[in-house]
Amino acid sequence: MKDLIEIRWHGRGGQGAKTASLLLADAAFNTGKYIQGFPEYGPERMGAPITAYNRISNEPIRIHSNIYEPDYVVVVDDTLLESVDVTAGLKEDGAIIINTTKTKDEIKKILSNYHGSIYTIDARKISIEALGKYFPNTPMLAAIVKVSGIMDEKQFLEDMKGSFAHKFAKKPEVIDGNMKALELALAEIK
Repeated sequence: MKDLIEIRWHGRGGQGAKTASLLLADAAFNTGKYIQGFPEYGPERMGAPITAYNRISNEPIRIHSNIYEPDYVVVVDDTLLESVDVTAGLKEDGAIIINTTKTKDEIKKILSNYHGSIYTIDARKISIEALGKYFPNTPMLAAIVKVSGIMDEKQFLEDMKGSFAHKFAKKPEVIDGNMKALELALAEIK
């Protein structure tokens, strides 16, 4: 892992991008890394575009600002590709991960100014199969772990089981579905 990895998340209010960025920060922290996980607040409302960020490092992090040149970008809602410059500042040796049913060629046409790696995943299909509802943040969380190599996948799954047990203490019936969504996403990211 590089000394500092910066990730920018793009989603819509209610899709869980902020929650996913915070869960990633917790998981990385539990591996001994230094972390930051924070949203950029604006006029929050259900469906409005939102941005969240992660910094993950083996060394203390001394930067305290938004991320303008991320190593990775996670797009939780592909409708944002038409209205938000999701690749702004994205390093070409990094990658963009998009929740979409579009082909890679369709995505390349939309992101014609970006020449780095593009990964796609159908988080809707995965979350409906695993959870019975559309919660794209869980598959997207697994996708960024897989693509970035921030942490060992087995260790990530173990950590997330503990996080979900705490987060869903009053709804333990959803833990297995969330774990299945993570496992499916790790296997299906393209």
